Amino acid sequence: MDQKQLVNIIEAALLATGGPLSIREIMRLFPEDAQPERSDIQQALTALAEACAGRGIELKEVGSGFRLQIRQEFAPWVSKLWEERPPRYSRALLETLALVAYRQPITRAEIEEVRGVSVSSNIMKTLLDRGWVRVVGHRDVPGKPALYATTNEFLDYFNLKGLSDLPSLAEIRDIESINAELDLDQAGPTQAEDEAGIPAQAAQDEEAGDSGASGEAAREEDEEEPREAAATGEVEVMAAPADENPVAIDDPRRAES
Repeated sequence: MDQKQLVNIIEAALLATGGPLSIREIMRLFPEDAQPERSDIQQALTALAEACAGRGIELKEVGSGFRLQIRQEFAPWVSKLWEERPPRYSRALLETLALVAYRQPITRAEIEEVRGVSVSSNIMKTLLDRGWVRVVGHRDVPGKPALYATTNEFLDYFNLKGLSDLPSLAEIRDIESINAELDLDQAGPTQAEDEAGIPAQAAQDEEAGDSGASGEAAREEDEEEPREAAATGEVEVMAAPADENPVAIDDPRRAES
């Protein structure tokens, strides 16, 4: 079998399966007496990757093997073919998944210790149901807590060949700053904006015109004298209502009383 035919067979198999295939799985496509060598399949995969250059698809190696997929830059157009929206995951779930990915194997108690809050059972169930996390053993301590680690499905979903493809911790920004940005985004604008993007309160101030400006100026003039007096220490003390026998502040008899 020549290489061109082998490339075409592998391409057809990857398109038909709609997912990744390992080299071992590709070899099983052929009869035992006519199976190509691993080196021949690797060369065919290299040739297929080169043939995809400049096209809308690419050959990508992920955790479970090789797959043909749409290039990321074409996602805005291709995504319109599906009406359903991609699933949205909470920050707590993604933080839990990140801890499993970077510190695996890890127990639920260790995750809670790092995050400072308890891990919801629904979060762990979702990660297990999605196939992103699995139990790989139990720690030899009282209670025998389960040890969690990521799976090949996790690598496939996030387009990773292996855990070494994860960004280093030095490349990840401080989680507190990320949380602050997310909180800011979720809070949204506090004032309604008109079509021109001008806050409603600002539009009302603009409509007030010179009358509002003059009133503000008058208030500033009224406040200016107390500010200057406070700066020089010449603050006038408001006296209490006078009684029948007023006494001076520095009078010793007032001090004794």
